[in-house]
Amino acid sequence: MRLLLDTHILLWVAATPDRLTQAAQNVLNDPDSTLVFSAVNLWEISIKRSLGRASFQVDPRILRHRALSHGYEELNIVSEHAIFLDTLPMLHRDPFDRLLIAQATFEGMTLLTADKTVAQYSGPIRLV
Repeated sequence: MRLLLDTHILLWVAATPDRLTQAAQNVLNDPDSTLVFSAVNLWEISIKRSLGRASFQVDPRILRHRALSHGYEELNIVSEHAIFLDTLPMLHRDPFDRLLIAQATFEGMTLLTADKTVAQYSGPIRLV
C-alpha cells in the first residue's frame, strides 16, 4: 500500500518517533507499505520553520535527503492536484492538509494522518 504521510507524521518519524502511536508504527513498519512524502510537506515545514514554529524546526533539506536515503518516494505537486482542491468540502482550512488530501485522492494513495479533522474527509485517509 502506498502511504502519503502528513507533515506531522513525517516530522515525528524523523525527529520524535516516540510521538507515533503503536498503530502508526505498525503501518509504517509494514513491509507492504511504500512510504511517500510530498513537496507539500517540505513547503509547509519551510514556511512554518521561517515563522519560528517550534515543532517545525527541522531543516527540510536534511529531512528530504534522509527520507530519500531511507527509501521513501517523493511526490511532486502537479496542476491536477491543485485543480482537484475544488472538489473537496471545506471541512478544514489548512491549505497544506487540503493539498495533501487532494494528492492522496488523485494519486490513489492513502493519506496517513494523526489529525482528526483531516480524517473527516471521505476517501483514502487513515487516522493513526
